[in-house]
Amino acid sequence: MEELIDVLDEKGIHTGKVVTRKEVHTQGLWHKVVVVAIMDKNGHLLMQQRSKEVEKNKEKWDVTAAGHISAGQTSKEAAIREVLEEVGIRVEEDELKYRFTYKNESSSKKDFIDNQFFDFYLVQKDKIPLERISIQESEVQQVKLCNYQEVTQMIKDQVVVKRDAVYQDLLKYLK
Repeated sequence: MEELIDVLDEKGIHTGKVVTRKEVHTQGLWHKVVVVAIMDKNGHLLMQQRSKEVEKNKEKWDVTAAGHISAGQTSKEAAIREVLEEVGIRVEEDELKYRFTYKNESSSKKDFIDNQFFDFYLVQKDKIPLERISIQESEVQQVKLCNYQEVTQMIKDQVVVKRDAVYQDLLKYLK
């Protein structure tokens, strides 16, 4: 069964309507997504390289995890689910530090319109053991820990998913 998504209005308020993930994109309906960045105490960001099989941003580097909020799910529940699914790390609700919500409109092709509100969370861990990471191969090709210089170079080289507001905030922590 295809994932169901709560439809929002252009101000981010729930409309009460629920549609499939496909419908939300073909109709350009507003909906919510979570973005989670996990950092260690030494200023390294856990980044993932998106799979070449995903619908959008193929093989681009991205923050630790991101994904749609399913119908009836809270933003924090979705954040916990996405991190566990994509990189196999258990995150507790109290570890999720809400940073901000931003709005984005984009269209990568005629029948795929992204009208989204992104809730951005930061998680800080003492250590991120790469050897214990379990990637979701349908979504993620590989992961790596990146420092400030590496992240800024990746942004400059345009090999990251376009999340300007997220990276501006993250770079303050990585410095």
